[in-house]
Amino acid sequence: MTTTRNRVPLHSAESDNRRINREMRANVACFAEHRQEIAGRLQEIDREGDIERAIEANAAVIAFAGVALAATNNRRWLVLPALVTSFLFQHAIQGWCPPVPVLRKLGFRTSYEIEEERRALMALRGDFGQKAESADAALRASVGTADAPLPA
Repeated sequence: MTTTRNRVPLHSAESDNRRINREMRANVACFAEHRQEIAGRLQEIDREGDIERAIEANAAVIAFAGVALAATNNRRWLVLPALVTSFLFQHAIQGWCPPVPVLRKLGFRTSYEIEEERRALMALRGDFGQKAESADAALRASVGTADAPLPA
């Protein structure tokens, strides 16, 4: 089984993965030139929902709607929560379910992808001891550190 960190990108279109990565790199490059605005971008990132949250919310809404429709109209609507929970289980096991391609096209990132940008911006700001000199240096510093604890 693939790791949680890699399963969504492995089951996403390569063009979507490249676009998401390109946008993150462009953000870091922009903030390397406008370091005084990094704090604001970090606040935006703190509010960004990852793809897992979007999938969970989507499944909950559809399942609830199916139960409500079954209770008020016809029991056949119970097929809807049965179907969506099977998709949710498929996502938990494989990292793919029908909403994943749509959400990736809409720009939803994994928590790891979000954290990679956060770490790069923090490296630009100097949160890890010294300021990264460039966007490339900040991105290099962020790779592999997204799972590590944040500095105090």
